[in-house]
Amino acid sequence: MHFLSHAISRILIHLLFWLLFVFVSLFVFSDYYWKENPFLQFLFILIAIVYLNNGVLLPFFMKKKLYISYIFIIGLIAFLATQLYCNVFAECGCTIMTCMSNYLWQTLVPLIFFSFNWMLFRYLEKQEEVEETQKENTAMELKLLKSQIDPHVLFNNLNTIYSFSLESPEKVPELILMLSDNLKHIMQVNDASMVALEKEIEFIDNYIEFQRLRTEGIKNISYSKQIERNTYTIAPLLLISIIENAFKHSITDSTIHINISLKKGILSCVCENNFDADVVYTDRNKIGLKNLKKRLSLLYKNKHTFNIQKTNTFSASLIIDLK
Repeated sequence: MHFLSHAISRILIHLLFWLLFVFVSLFVFSDYYWKENPFLQFLFILIAIVYLNNGVLLPFFMKKKLYISYIFIIGLIAFLATQLYCNVFAECGCTIMTCMSNYLWQTLVPLIFFSFNWMLFRYLEKQEEVEETQKENTAMELKLLKSQIDPHVLFNNLNTIYSFSLESPEKVPELILMLSDNLKHIMQVNDASMVALEKEIEFIDNYIEFQRLRTEGIKNISYSKQIERNTYTIAPLLLISIIENAFKHSITDSTIHINISLKKGILSCVCENNFDADVVYTDRNKIGLKNLKKRLSLLYKNKHTFNIQKTNTFSASLIIDLK
């Protein structure tokens, strides 16, 4: 809906500007223009320049943050376009300075106007993306928190701890600490848009170790990681969605492979597990990965790849460029 309203607004602004611009150019300066009418001939070239700027130059230079280079390029284009108008279309025979002072505005006005217009709509879109990301983050965090403290899930976790208190009491403090740390991490990142990758990996370590103990003798868990020293940050609770899905949908006696690596700012998380191919999963069962895809498209647009493969096993692979 927002995209549609922005698109309509853009079209209206563009139409109104060009109508006003042509009106001013033809009627305010009618003595000259109606006689030779070079402006209308030049108008098509001017429109091409403006939309080349909006469609190619602006996005490229703004993305690379080459602001000075952009100003220089636009200035050069405006100068050359004005010279083209004076010498080819108007054939005024005037000097460069006279040409610039009399006709430079024809190129600069639409270029500057549409540049600011592009930046304004880009800013509004970014703001909407931030708001949508915050909503998605909140929903994901609440969902994960709910799953952790859900009476049934919490009962299973506490029952695991109770069982170990009878059979291996020396492990109980560690289990309680892991469960406590995981719940604390989820609550701490509730208001955070980014967290230290190191902290997120610690959270994953605790979660997997707890699951390893809880499912001992039922599921085989292979967990490996190759994380170079780093100061990167990551949106919280992304990786856990894939890992949690592997535990949730794996079958009894399943082997779960989890590998997390970080090399030169590229984070990779691959999870593979056995699953029952005869089970038909509803939309409710798929909501975790659907939410993950949404968050990735908002948080790491053009900076991630997420693939799912179903053969004899279910495999999910997520690669994020953290640079």
